[in-house]
Amino acid sequence: MTKYLLATVAWTMLALTSTLRAGEPAAADKTGDSAPANAANGAPAEEKLAIGDQAPEFKIKDADGEEIDLAELTADGPVLVRLTCGCSGCDKELAYFQELHEAYEGKGLTSLAIFKEPDAKVEAYVKEKKLNMLYAVDTKGQSWNVFKTKTMPTNFLIDKGGKIVSIAAGCDPSGLLAKNVSDKVAELVGSDKVDVRQKVAAKQKAAPNSSKPTVEKKAVEKKAVEKKAEK
Repeated sequence: MTKYLLATVAWTMLALTSTLRAGEPAAADKTGDSAPANAANGAPAEEKLAIGDQAPEFKIKDADGEEIDLAELTADGPVLVRLTCGCSGCDKELAYFQELHEAYEGKGLTSLAIFKEPDAKVEAYVKEKKLNMLYAVDTKGQSWNVFKTKTMPTNFLIDKGGKIVSIAAGCDPSGLLAKNVSDKVAELVGSDKVDVRQKVAAKQKAAPNSSKPTVEKKAVEKKAVEKKAEK
């Protein structure tokens, strides 16, 4: 009788434990794929390139119809790919990246700017800015799809061999972002760092201001007009 009672109790406890466990949520499978925390609508998060990734296969034609092959460029040395446009913010930032290009071009860096505006507009812009780096036009924005970004502008610094070592996204007219990219380029090519912000500031200070009359000049011109009117 005692054995029968013990067996009955043990069976009851086993059944109760199984029932309680059945009501618990299942533990997450740590080895399996899980949905991103920010995918509130159940859709997977947008895939993006990251530092350490291999640069994507990328080919584009320049203004003369010649093909630019990223793989060929990175076989020779580091490449800075800048996906940009001619908006006011990108325009102000361009001077810093031109200084960056001039500083490290002789050290092996290749700079490639991809513009989203039509060819004619870019051609005029390039002449106005005296752009001295490789450039191409992509009005359909396929380059942004290849590099998995929607941000304008985005700068990808790619080491010799094709590994991405820096991704700098967003517009910074102050030049700080360009300076940070410049410092990384210096490390890649084994060169002294060049402060592109100082370079741009020095050129702006030395540039003639004839096209922008100063307050003093305007005052002198006004007095001259007034004296002429008195006569």
